[in-house]
Amino acid sequence: MSAPLPPIPQRLERIAPYTPIEPYEVLSERLGFAPDELTKMDANENPYGVSPKTRKALAELSYPHIYPDPESRALRQALSDFTGVPVPYLMAGSGADELLDLILRAYLEPGEKVAICPPTFGMYSFDTLVNTGQVVEIPRNADFSLDQPALLQTVKTEQPKVLFVTRPNNPDGGMPSAEEMQAMLDLPLLVVVDEAYIEFTTDGGRLGEKLSLIREVEKRSNLVVLRTFSKWAGLAGLRVGYGAFPQWLITALWKIKQPYNVNVAGTQAALASLTDLDWLAGNAAQLREERKRLFNTLQGISYLSPFPSETNFILCRVSGRSAAELKNSLAQKGVLVRYYTSKGLSDCIRVSVGRPQDTDRLIKALEELP
Repeated sequence: MSAPLPPIPQRLERIAPYTPIEPYEVLSERLGFAPDELTKMDANENPYGVSPKTRKALAELSYPHIYPDPESRALRQALSDFTGVPVPYLMAGSGADELLDLILRAYLEPGEKVAICPPTFGMYSFDTLVNTGQVVEIPRNADFSLDQPALLQTVKTEQPKVLFVTRPNNPDGGMPSAEEMQAMLDLPLLVVVDEAYIEFTTDGGRLGEKLSLIREVEKRSNLVVLRTFSKWAGLAGLRVGYGAFPQWLITALWKIKQPYNVNVAGTQAALASLTDLDWLAGNAAQLREERKRLFNTLQGISYLSPFPSETNFILCRVSGRSAAELKNSLAQKGVLVRYYTSKGLSDCIRVSVGRPQDTDRLIKALEELP
């Protein structure tokens, strides 16, 4: 018998695992529906899928047996052409999630503080704790807007090293104003702006370019902007994200990044997506239009109060019945929505915007419920 090994660090006992959305095959087996019989509106995925050029590029993938370029040079050049940000400021990742973790691994010392504004994306607090940091919460107002006075005061008293801001926010879909962003960028800390849904904003232009802060990174030493191909380009299953970073930080990230972090399939899919922007922008426009219809329709359900959204999902407050029960009842009808147990969201469901037929099936299922 071997000698006993030291235990897992006790700090990990304080970390709750992130709760991901399960894939079609698991859900279909559990619910008794074939995958194509499910209406999946629980994970903000793009129901239109990948572009035709992307599908062709994946079918013709030439070198899956060869390691990918560790610097993602072709992808970073294409991203530079797409965003207008010079290549040296850009890094690609296995989803934006990897880049979130890299930032904290590179910049955070044990015990240092990271500020978040819950309810928001759960990976911010998760990655902070994994990287031995402390989470400082600045709760949002009842309508999910930022509590700007509390934010400024908390930064002054707690002195966090990093502030995460989702723009638009997940799970409510609200968009911080330009004035709020300017106030945050004037603070003495690193501001990481997560623009995972910027392509769906109403006034953002074809694919969010009018509202994105990504071109500001060159001018600001305390700004990081993260983007992803998961939503607008339909590459959620291939895990491709990217970010723009100030030079002092990206130098450190290159030192600790896994060498082959973006696989060849994801790279080729992202490159092909960037050559099929008209097709993808058309889908984003369709989702924006369907968002209007879905919002108006949800307003007609007596027990739902939807929040205005600038994303490809709508958060709804549920009143007069259990939100958890509502989510489960819809699942039994083959319609999947998101339910949260976290503080401030236990009476809410979140519905991804889908195709017109997805909205129709959701509304039919809601109207059939007792």
